[in-house]
Amino acid sequence: MLKKISNEIPKKLINKILHGDSYATMQKLPDDSIDLIFADPPYNLQLNDTLYRPDYSEVDAVTEDWDKFSDFKSYDEFTKEWLYECKRVLKPSGSIWVIGSYHNIFRIGYMMQNFGFWTLNDIIWSKTNPMPHFRGRRFTNAHETIIWAAKDKNSRYRFNYDSLKSLNDNIQMRSDWTIPICNGKERLRDHDGNKIHPTQKPEALLYRIILSSSDPNAIILDPFLGSGTTAVVAKKLGRRWIGIENNPEYITAANERIKNTSKPSPDAIDIKATKRDQVRIPFGVLVERGYIEIGEKLYCCKKKNVAIVKADGSLQSNEIVGSIHKIGAHYQGTESCNGWTYWHYLRNNNLFPLDNLREEIKSNLDQKIN
Repeated sequence: MLKKISNEIPKKLINKILHGDSYATMQKLPDDSIDLIFADPPYNLQLNDTLYRPDYSEVDAVTEDWDKFSDFKSYDEFTKEWLYECKRVLKPSGSIWVIGSYHNIFRIGYMMQNFGFWTLNDIIWSKTNPMPHFRGRRFTNAHETIIWAAKDKNSRYRFNYDSLKSLNDNIQMRSDWTIPICNGKERLRDHDGNKIHPTQKPEALLYRIILSSSDPNAIILDPFLGSGTTAVVAKKLGRRWIGIENNPEYITAANERIKNTSKPSPDAIDIKATKRDQVRIPFGVLVERGYIEIGEKLYCCKKKNVAIVKADGSLQSNEIVGSIHKIGAHYQGTESCNGWTYWHYLRNNNLFPLDNLREEIKSNLDQKIN
């Protein structure tokens, strides 16, 4: 009998920066072991010449060797390798975020689809303070694109919709994010004032990504950790993390940054439960448990529309029979309706939404579980 290979990650790898090549190092991780991946790969900017401002001062651009590839073919092979490993280590319920610019994001997106990743959104990171285009021959490049994808089409990926809505003043979060590039005290610099990493990402960007698509204690993987932003934000949000980085200077700076980051209390990182994760309570449960009586009348908030509750949990209004949602939609003249908030029950001459009774049942269930 073959021994089953565990997909549990060894504790010695958790909350650590692993020194090495991303592809080779990811091979050490078990299949289906990572909850969330954030990848910030080299952009392959193809900057062959030094860039100068109009005053002839040199632009602090990305000139590091790790962003240099001989041609598109070599970059594509590099991309296929690390994407293959990301696909392997990602849990069936996990998701991946990949950030890039116009130089590389379209090539990466094409390969991700070929690997079977299921694209969920493309996020536009709109920079409030982008670097200007000094030659004046193109538009100022003021955004980057982030692809968010599930492992495959059938994945039940994590999305903390209500937490994102809460973060955004109770307004649904959009796919265009206006966040400044990393600067000020957050930007890591050496003793001479030079940037330690040329493409350090702002913590606000990773905060939104990690909060949106992972739970506390989830394992976050960053195969190109760089200056350590992913690890720092993961620690702040009570997530576990694994970073991979090949540059010793970046590792030193990232470790120092992580060490100076405080970990919050467990109570502080609790997030709003997403309705998708809650136990589903059909309207019929209210009927069979006696919360709503057979033959009882339900009303819209103004008592203009009335329906009768039938034994099977359906509603009847005149000649129409259907669910609480279908009958509510009929009266509103819409294709859909949330019957839990549209229909009300009468108690002591006061109307209350059906959702009150559903929440009461859920509360009782939670108490039994806890």
